[in-house]
Amino acid sequence: MKDAFVNRKYLVIGLVIIAALALIIRLFVIQVVKDTYRLSADNNVLRYVTQYPARGLIYDRKGKLVVFNQAAYDLMVVPAQTAKIDTLAICDDLGITIEVFRERLKAAKNYSRRAPSVFLKQISAETYAKFQEKLFLYPGFYVQPRTLRKYSRPVAAHLLGYVSEVDEAILKRDPYYKNGDYIGKLGIEEAYEKDLRGKRGVKIFMVDVYSRLKGSYAHGEMDTVAVHGSDIISGLDLDLQEYGEKLMQNKTGSIVAIEPESGEILALVSSPNYDPGLLVGRVRSENFSRLQADTISKPLFNRAFMASYPPGSTFKPINGLIALQEKVIVPSTKFSCNHGYLFVDCHTHPSPLDLEGGIMISCNSYFCQTYRRILENPAYGSVAEAFEKWKSYLNEFGFGKKLGSEFVNELPGLIPSSTYFDKYYGKGRWKALTVISMGIGQGEIGTTPLQMANMTAAIANRGYYYTPHIVKSIGSDHKIDPRFTVKHKISIDSVNFESIIKGMAAAVNGGAGATARIAALDSITVCGKTGTAQNPHGDDHAVFIAFAPRDHPKIAIAVYVENSGFGATYAAPVASLMIEKYLRGKITNKPMEQRMLELNLLHKLTEPKIEKQRKYLEGD
Repeated sequence: MKDAFVNRKYLVIGLVIIAALALIIRLFVIQVVKDTYRLSADNNVLRYVTQYPARGLIYDRKGKLVVFNQAAYDLMVVPAQTAKIDTLAICDDLGITIEVFRERLKAAKNYSRRAPSVFLKQISAETYAKFQEKLFLYPGFYVQPRTLRKYSRPVAAHLLGYVSEVDEAILKRDPYYKNGDYIGKLGIEEAYEKDLRGKRGVKIFMVDVYSRLKGSYAHGEMDTVAVHGSDIISGLDLDLQEYGEKLMQNKTGSIVAIEPESGEILALVSSPNYDPGLLVGRVRSENFSRLQADTISKPLFNRAFMASYPPGSTFKPINGLIALQEKVIVPSTKFSCNHGYLFVDCHTHPSPLDLEGGIMISCNSYFCQTYRRILENPAYGSVAEAFEKWKSYLNEFGFGKKLGSEFVNELPGLIPSSTYFDKYYGKGRWKALTVISMGIGQGEIGTTPLQMANMTAAIANRGYYYTPHIVKSIGSDHKIDPRFTVKHKISIDSVNFESIIKGMAAAVNGGAGATARIAALDSITVCGKTGTAQNPHGDDHAVFIAFAPRDHPKIAIAVYVENSGFGATYAAPVASLMIEKYLRGKITNKPMEQRMLELNLLHKLTEPKIEKQRKYLEGD
């Protein structure tokens, strides 16, 4: 009996020892090995306040500040601490109604009575300066510093983009972002978000069970400092951009200007446009909805790289280049014109013409016959095979595909393949005359203003281009994406470019019959080409491409003025003024400048016509 009692005693002692060991081991794991439980406990006594970094600044190519930051503040609230505040007084100080106050406080309570949440977003620095003096009167409220974007001038909205709060889709897609964070949308802000956003920091405070601050945790040793975003130097010329937007006031269209030797975008205008400051702060959502609802002028629609137009006669230099390279013509080749070629009309002018004359006078007959020779080239087994070769040259120029700029919504335009016509007409049942209108930039061709400016830069460079891009350098090490330093060479001999450039110079600086003499500048040789883009939904569009000077060109430009007719009427003067503004910094032809600044073409349009035009441009 005694032995049995002793055995039971040792058994109980053993079980107690085992249980104690298990408890000790568990506590060791919880407190030393794993920090999950410790952090959970800390979260009940610590407050983590995010330190948002200042977003990187954006400068123009000359060092002028374009986008910077202004102070803003989120008013945070801990509902459990707000029982004894003067509601009328805080509403008066914040400029809100009692109803708004109650609605915001109710939402905060629904979130948590003891955890902080945003009560009022993006209080201005002016409001905060007055409010902070009385903050001690309102227990339960504190301020979270933020920054908002500010613009040195109300221009370049389509190029710069904007910043907005992250939504649920972004939170699910990218774990970096948290509720309340901001992210760049469109333009530079989106393309260079990771460079501009910087790195968040955090300050840790001790709080009591009522969420009242008791001081820094661990004397601030666990805090992390926010890292300022990288500054960006853009290729933009701010003065030129502002001038281009003034010229395009009360007009619909776009301007794209590129530095040929680098591919940097000097100016990108889409008109009608909007003040980028409208999409900043608490009014952003309201203003965005208003801009989006404007179905007449469509200010959010970026025509520079989202609108697709037939290039019209501005495409003739390309067909001339291809014909020279394929050896189906030489510069001295002449074609006659009797007011057109078959069913393609042409204006009255001297005849016959050689290549230079054909470009200078913009003869439709010349380039229809040239295009026919390209497609009926005996070096190829069929028209379809020759057509594909022609298309391959266009692809080298960047047509029919995205150029690869930073713009996320850049469109590729359209250069149809031979299979497109096989399906429409039947294989082997279409010929050069079937698609002859493409010889003068009409028919199934669709190009964007960005592509046309890039084509012009390639001609100016005598056979190569750099992918058009917005940014010149990033951060203190002045880095840039390597893809923007790659030279895209076109398989057309440089000597052939000289023949085309001679014709483009004559179009602006030539004698009687030259189509673009209005664009000529004293002591600067401008090389250009007028065009008229056919529009099935209204008046035709005026188009003009140009570069200058002829030797060592510094600017290549494409101008579209919608529903305004011939390229020489409105597009060429705008381009000429832009070129002189960039190269000289001043304008000598004041009467032409005044006429363009005062010109209002919007009155010609009606809402139904504009809506049809919009659907056409957007491919609806």
